[in-house]
Amino acid sequence: MSGMFDAEAERSEEPPAGRSGRSRTLIISAAVLVVLFLGLTGFSSFWTERLWFKSVGFGSVFLTLLWTRIGLFLVFGGVMAAVVALNLALAYRARPLLINGGDPNLARYRDAITPVMGWLFGGISALMGIFAGASAAGQWREYSLWRHSSPFGHTDPYFNRDAGFYVFELPWWHYLTDFVMAVAVIGLMAAALVHYLYGGIRLSVARDRLSGAAQVHISALLGVFVLAKGADYWLDRFDLVTGSGSLFTGMGYTDDKAVLPAKEILTGIALICAVLFFLNIWRRTWLLPSMGIALLALSAVLLGLIVPGVVQQFQVSPNVPDKEGPYIQANIDATRIAYNLDDIEVSPYSSEPSTSDDLSALDSVTSSVPLVDPKIVSQTFEQEQQVRAYYSVPSVLDVDRYNIDGTDRAMVLGVRELDQAGLADSDKNWSNLHTVYTHGNGVIAAYGNQRPGDDDQQSATIEWAEGQETDESALTNLSGEGEGYESRVYFGETSPSYSIVGKPDNVDDVELDLPKGERDDENQTTTYGGDGGVPIGNVIDKLLYAVKFSEPNLVLSGRVYDNSKILYDRNPRTMVEKIAPWLTVDSDPYPAVIDGRIQWILDGYTVTDRFPLSQRESLEDMTEDSLVETPGFQTLPTDEINYMRNAVKATVDAYDGTVHIYAWDEEDPILQAWSEVFPDVVEPKADIPESLMSHLRYPDDLFKVQRHQFARYHLTNPNDWYDGANRWDVPKDPQDESTQQPPYRLFLDDTWSLTSVYVPREKNNLASFVSVNSDATSDDYGKISVLELPNERTAGPGQIANELQSDEGVREELLGFTQGGVDPIYGNLLTLPVGDGLMYVQPLYTRRSNDADASFPILRFVLVSYGDEIGIGRSLREAIADVLGVSATDPTPTPETQPDPDPGTGEQPAPEPSGSVDDQIRALLARAEEKFTAADRAQANGNTVGWARLMEQGRDLITQAIELSDARE
Repeated sequence: MSGMFDAEAERSEEPPAGRSGRSRTLIISAAVLVVLFLGLTGFSSFWTERLWFKSVGFGSVFLTLLWTRIGLFLVFGGVMAAVVALNLALAYRARPLLINGGDPNLARYRDAITPVMGWLFGGISALMGIFAGASAAGQWREYSLWRHSSPFGHTDPYFNRDAGFYVFELPWWHYLTDFVMAVAVIGLMAAALVHYLYGGIRLSVARDRLSGAAQVHISALLGVFVLAKGADYWLDRFDLVTGSGSLFTGMGYTDDKAVLPAKEILTGIALICAVLFFLNIWRRTWLLPSMGIALLALSAVLLGLIVPGVVQQFQVSPNVPDKEGPYIQANIDATRIAYNLDDIEVSPYSSEPSTSDDLSALDSVTSSVPLVDPKIVSQTFEQEQQVRAYYSVPSVLDVDRYNIDGTDRAMVLGVRELDQAGLADSDKNWSNLHTVYTHGNGVIAAYGNQRPGDDDQQSATIEWAEGQETDESALTNLSGEGEGYESRVYFGETSPSYSIVGKPDNVDDVELDLPKGERDDENQTTTYGGDGGVPIGNVIDKLLYAVKFSEPNLVLSGRVYDNSKILYDRNPRTMVEKIAPWLTVDSDPYPAVIDGRIQWILDGYTVTDRFPLSQRESLEDMTEDSLVETPGFQTLPTDEINYMRNAVKATVDAYDGTVHIYAWDEEDPILQAWSEVFPDVVEPKADIPESLMSHLRYPDDLFKVQRHQFARYHLTNPNDWYDGANRWDVPKDPQDESTQQPPYRLFLDDTWSLTSVYVPREKNNLASFVSVNSDATSDDYGKISVLELPNERTAGPGQIANELQSDEGVREELLGFTQGGVDPIYGNLLTLPVGDGLMYVQPLYTRRSNDADASFPILRFVLVSYGDEIGIGRSLREAIADVLGVSATDPTPTPETQPDPDPGTGEQPAPEPSGSVDDQIRALLARAEEKFTAADRAQANGNTVGWARLMEQGRDLITQAIELSDARE
C-alpha cells in the first residue's frame, strides 16, 4: 500500500503531458514570431533604404556601401572565425591522451561538452567572426580611402612623408595591427581554455603545468601578439605629428626628443620578445620570454611615461619659447596650409572718418547696406505673409542676391514651409498629416536695404520682393513671361516624416495648396506630379513601409493607390548626407529661385583630423555664433578637425527632390579619393549651370572656421604666437553676450561679400576688419582681405553698441516709442569701411509688448556711428545726415511733418477730418468702409489677426462718426 501511495504522489507532481506539450509549442511559436518580426523589421529597413536611393537616382551609392561592408565583414569575420576554429581544433587535437590527476569537475565538463563539441566550437568561432566582421564593416571609410589614396603634395618635416600617408593610409594600417592583436588574443584565450579543459594546462601541479603541445601553441600565439604590438609601436611614431598636445597639435620638443626614441626602442624590444616566444617553440623554457616581457613592460613605463615627464618638466617648461619654437613654426605653417590661410591678404588701415564728407557721396556708397535683420524679421514674415497657421518660415532667414532690373539686390528670404504643429489637435489624424498637408508653398522675400524694386528711396516699412499678393512678384517675374516658378515645396527643412502623394485621374485632389493672389472661401487642392518619391502601389511595398513607420494605415487606407508614392527622408541636408556619406554639410542650406524652380543650395566640406601638424579643434565650437541654433554636424571621423575644404556645391529641387552634387575644389585630394570610391556621384565643376553660379556663395561655416583659426594664426613668428600679445578674438554679439557675433553678408564696394571683425583678445576695441569675396562668378571669389588697424583705440562692436544705446540724442528720440508698452529691439550691428573710415550701422525695431501673439517688429530708426559722432534717423540717409550735422533733404517726410506711425501696426495715422460736420462724418464712414473691405480681404487670406485689427479700427471710425452726429444734435 505504501508503495502504491508513493507512486500516486509522484504521478501527481508531474505536469500533464498535454499541458507540457502546449507550453513547449507556445514557447516555440513565440520564439518563431519574434525571429520573424526581427527579420521582417531588419529586411524592411534594408529594402526601403535601397528603394530610397533608387528613387533619387543614386542606387550605385547604396550598392557600393553594401558590397564594401559585406566584403569587409566576410573577409575579417572569416579570418577571425577561421583562426578561432583552428586554435580550438589544434588545442583539442594536442590534448594529452592520458590525464593524470587534475580537477575532477573538469571531467564532468568534458563529458558534457564532448557530444556537442563540433557545434560548440563552430558556434564560438561564428560568434567571434560576427563580432569581428561587424567591427570591420564599420571601417569602410578607412578602407575606401586607403584603396584610393592620393598625394597632397605636402610633406611633414620629421618623417618626410606626404600628408596623404597620414590621412589615407595610416588609419587603415592601425586597424590592421589592432585586428592582428585581437585575433592573437582571442585565439590565445580559446586555445588556453581548451588546453585547460583537456589537461594540456594543469594549474594544480607544481611542475610541468603546460604540456609540450600547449607550450608550443601558446608561445606561437604570444609571439604573434608581441610582433603585432611591435608594429603598433612603429606606427605610433607617425601619430606624433597628429597628436594634440597641451600647447598645440603636432610634434613637440618632448615628443621629438623623448617619445619618438622611446617608440623606436619599444619596437626593437617587442621584436626581440617576439623572437624569444618563437624560439620557445623549440627551447621549451619560459625564462627568456618572461624576461623579455618584463623588460618590455618596464621599458613602456620608464620610456613612455617617466622619461617624457622628466624632459617636459626640467627641459621644456623652463624654456618653452626656445625649446618649442621650431615645433610651433611647423604647426603654424601646416595650419595655414590646412585651412587655406596662406592667401589671406593683410593690409594696414587707418580709420580716419571725416564728418565733413559729402552726404550724397556717403548716401550713395551706403545705399545697399542691409537694414532688415534676418533673425528679427522672421516674426514679421510670419505675421504678414504666413497666411495660414500651418505654414511657417525659419526663425533665422537666409540672405541671397538677385539681379532686379540690372541691379544686384540683397534679399532676406525664407521658404513658406509646411508646419503641421500649426494644425488644431482635432485635425491631426493620419489622413490629414500624411495625405492632405503634404507640402509648403512659395518663397517670401524682402529687399535687404528696405528700398522698393526701383531701389530709389528707403521705405518706412518692409518692401516685399516676393510675397503672397500678386504685386509682390519680383522673383516670379524673373522666371519667365508670366510663367512664374514651381512654388510647391515637397522637399524642405521642416517637411513631414513621410507623405503619401499621387492618385488616379478619376479621383479628386486632396493635397491642400496655396495659390498666389486673391483666394475664395474654398480650399485649393493639388496633386504631386514630380519624378521623386518611392512607388508604394504594390502590397509588399505597403507592408514593408508599414513596418518601417509602424503604421498599419499604409496597408489599410484607401488613399494609398496603385500609382501612389511615398516621400520621406526629404530634408535637403539629410538627403545630401545620405547620398555622399563622406561629406560634412554646411549647417545652413539656403533657397534660391533658379530657372523656374526653388532649389536648396548646400555647401559640402571634406574634413579630416589627420593632417600632419595642423591645429585640431572642434568644428562645432569654431562655427558657433548667435545665429546658430543646433548645427548637428555629421563630421567624419570626429567633430575635431584640422583640415577643411569646400569640396562640393549641391542642390536639391524643392518640388521633386532632384539632387545634384558638383565638384567645387577639384584639387582636393580627399574629394578625388571619394570620387573614385563613388564614381558618377560628383559632377564636374564645368557642369554647373550659369543660372546657379550667380547664387553660389562663399560658405558661412568655412568662413567661420577660417576666421577662428586666423585670429591666432595671423601671427607667423613662433615667439609672437606663443606670447599671444597680438592675438585676436571674434567679438561677442552686442545683443547676446553669451556667444560670438555672426558674419554678415552685404555689398562691399559693389562686391557681394561676407564680413566680420576682430578685437584684441580679452579686449573690446577693434583690431581688424575681415571680408571675403562671396561672388562665385568673380575671378577673386574666395579672396579674404583683412584691414588691420593701428595699435590705438578704435571702438569695437561692444563699445559702439553701448554708445548708441546710451547717447542722449538717441534716448530722447526713442523716448516716445519706449513708452506705452512698446519694446525696442536692436538689430545686427554692421561694420563697414566707408570713405576714409569705419562706419557702424544698426537698425532699431519696436514691438508691442502687451500683444506678443499679434505684434511683430517694425523698423523705426537707423543708428549710425561714424567718427566720434552718433546719428539717428528714420532712414539711413537721415541718420548719416544727423552725424554730419546737415539737412537730409530726404523725400521721406521728416518727423516734424509726418506723425509717428502706430507702434504696433506700423501704419501712418490718417489726417484729421476737416470741413463741415457732414463732410467729417462722410469721411469717417468712408474710411470705415475701407477698413471693413480690407478686413474681408484679410479674412479671405486667412489672416485672422489682421482681420480683427481692421474690424476694430473700422468700428472705432463708426463710433467717431456717431459721436459727431450726437454732438451736432
